[in-house]
Amino acid sequence: MNLSKEHQMLQQAARDFARTKIAPIAAVFDESGDFPIETVRQMGELGFMGIHMPPEYGGGGMDCLAYVLALIEISKADASHGTIMSVNNSLYCVPLDKWGTEDQKKLYLEPVASGQKIGSFSLTEPMSGSDAGTMKSRAVLSDDGSHYVINGTKSWVSNAPYADYIVLFTLTDPEARHHGVTAFLIDTDKPGFKRGKKEPKLGIRASATSEIVFTDYVCPVENRIGEEGEGFRIAMKTLESGRIGIAAQAVGIAEAALEASIEYAKEREAFGQKIGQFQMIQQKLADMKTRTEAAKLLTYKAAEAKMQAIAAGGGSFALESSMAKLFASEAAMYVTTEAIQVHGGAGYSKELPIERYFRDAKITEIYEGTSEIQRLVISRALTGLR
Repeated sequence: MNLSKEHQMLQQAARDFARTKIAPIAAVFDESGDFPIETVRQMGELGFMGIHMPPEYGGGGMDCLAYVLALIEISKADASHGTIMSVNNSLYCVPLDKWGTEDQKKLYLEPVASGQKIGSFSLTEPMSGSDAGTMKSRAVLSDDGSHYVINGTKSWVSNAPYADYIVLFTLTDPEARHHGVTAFLIDTDKPGFKRGKKEPKLGIRASATSEIVFTDYVCPVENRIGEEGEGFRIAMKTLESGRIGIAAQAVGIAEAALEASIEYAKEREAFGQKIGQFQMIQQKLADMKTRTEAAKLLTYKAAEAKMQAIAAGGGSFALESSMAKLFASEAAMYVTTEAIQVHGGAGYSKELPIERYFRDAKITEIYEGTSEIQRLVISRALTGLR
């Protein structure tokens, strides 16, 4: 793809920042599981935390392709930073930009898009994942209609331990199941909100993830996003955008593993020659490169589909975003698995980042809709059957 000069400059800026500021600390934060707040703030200062939001609300005013290019570079250095950036941009900022009121955008979008505050998104519960209609959390409207009282526990909330604001989805009409889900803006400084246990994760360990607990949390009615019962639709449309971010993250991980494998194949010797001269290693590198490039092109195509939908004033890009996420996440798992094989015992050691790439890649097949869900979305888009 021929990138514009503006896109190339942004890509280079993200690459330089990722290599000089993120890559040197990635292993340390992966080991500790601490949240890299300093570099996250720096990403905000560079405009990466709200890159495709309108400038009047603190964003960079760039398009979805710019977001993808920057996120790939950040994720090549560290997928945890990529997750934090993706959640902030796609899952928090997008629903506010599309469905938020003017007051909500000024109060809750501007500080997050500018990187001054951190946003999060909460849909999943301990016993409710892809099936949102089985939620146990509840929001009950007060008798005078001025506020909702929220109770319940949400799980696997990325950025939650450090989030200032959260886009929350919970049931206001349990009998309507997913048609009874409503979206709310949560200020985490208010009484009734508590951060629960932090998840001990396999990968993306520096991207803090935890439960959140609501106990008689009072949410003003003006903090409702959209109307009652619109929450599921808002969540699904938001995830269309979010899946493009996960695809970009997966491409970044795959590129990092591929580049490391190429260099290792050129340097490592066995039986009197470079291992890159062995046909089996050559085959692995060829397949790794092909899948990575295909994943990148699908991700670019999904970004373009979203940009076309925005230009047309609406429309779905669910097919493109699901195909990109499905293929890119599985490509990342393939490439990182082969990267360990190319490196042999060295790839299994924490002295190299290869095993971290492998661990980080797995989550891209799971969050924001598993690979199984992506195949369901794709097939339904093709057939129109439910």
